[in-house]
Amino acid sequence: MIVSNLDTTRVAIIGPGRLGTAFAYKLGRDNKRVAIYYHNSDVCKAINRDHLNPIHLTDDLARHSGGMDQVPRFSPKVYATNDLEHIVENNDFIFLCVTMNRLPELLNYLKPMIDKKAGDTCLISPIKGLISDPISTELITPSQLISKHLYHLENKYQIACVGGPFFDVDIALGKPVCLTIAGSRRTANIIRDHLLMGNRKEINAYYNYDKIGVEACGALKNIVANIKGLADSLDLGDSIPGTIFARSGVEIRSLTRVLGGSFQAFHSQAGVGDMYVTVSSLASKNYRYGKYFYEFYTGNPIETNLRVLDKIDGTPEGPNTIRNVHKYLEKKNMYSPLFSCANTIFNKSGHKDAIKDMIIHACQFDKRRNEYIGPFSRLMYRIFPDYWYRRDKEIFD
Repeated sequence: MIVSNLDTTRVAIIGPGRLGTAFAYKLGRDNKRVAIYYHNSDVCKAINRDHLNPIHLTDDLARHSGGMDQVPRFSPKVYATNDLEHIVENNDFIFLCVTMNRLPELLNYLKPMIDKKAGDTCLISPIKGLISDPISTELITPSQLISKHLYHLENKYQIACVGGPFFDVDIALGKPVCLTIAGSRRTANIIRDHLLMGNRKEINAYYNYDKIGVEACGALKNIVANIKGLADSLDLGDSIPGTIFARSGVEIRSLTRVLGGSFQAFHSQAGVGDMYVTVSSLASKNYRYGKYFYEFYTGNPIETNLRVLDKIDGTPEGPNTIRNVHKYLEKKNMYSPLFSCANTIFNKSGHKDAIKDMIIHACQFDKRRNEYIGPFSRLMYRIFPDYWYRRDKEIFD
């Protein structure tokens, strides 16, 4: 793939959800020709007529801007279409702004189109989720899923992922945001310099070599946000949030390493930076999910989940990630008290009064005694990353 031949004057966005809409605002302000794909022709007509998204983000922009009449409109160079072949054929850079659950189906549609296309394609993924591979049952990131689906087209495309910290409203309104770009350095530099950093007062971006680590951190911090939103609805005092943040970091680093990433990803802005804003702001869908989950909790997690989703614009990735991560933890026999606690609270029936004790137990009754990883464990992590991790049950348990 010849990266330098890609056309950076036009960009496509698949999925006009909150984040796709935000990038459409940003790229349009930077004078790019932006094509938004959505399967519903009526939604496309509304976007082209009103230069607003009729289903996502607009209400929030109205609240931030002082009313619907103050909401910014898309640039005249932004248009919507329900023709996916047009999107692939006419754009070298394509943002995949869909949920992790919808990504496999989308890739099945894209595969023959990318194969038939005369030129090359760069797929940009800001997706923050993890999914279980149906064949190997391993937990995989968005870029790994893309590679598996498009494995025989490796010379026709490149993948780059976009990490946080960022919120869609800030990107849409041109507030200062700093992103992380991970992938091959040449591709990442083109995306940084020619697509995203047209106005550095709005967006700056740093390069990170660890694509898997950045994606894993971006997905796993959503679980922490679900827990933190719920914990903030309880009378637990002002100290426990620090413990939740720190101990979740231990679990994220361990799991990221097993997935194939490195420890450094968590210590970057795509790790602690993204987690900080996600667990501490009502702008976070996953933080709000946790708060609403406790507020609407009926004892039935399926019923409660549906009630919560009705209150949130967009799809929080945390709940689905919790389920996939729990299956993986059991398979790997990994000890993760907070992530296991999240699965019990959000996926198993119970009493509302028991939730407080579950959070306390996950934080206060950790069976590990040391806050640090000793030199022997650090060495073994490097030599055997797939075998040396926090065990839940020992051989004779």
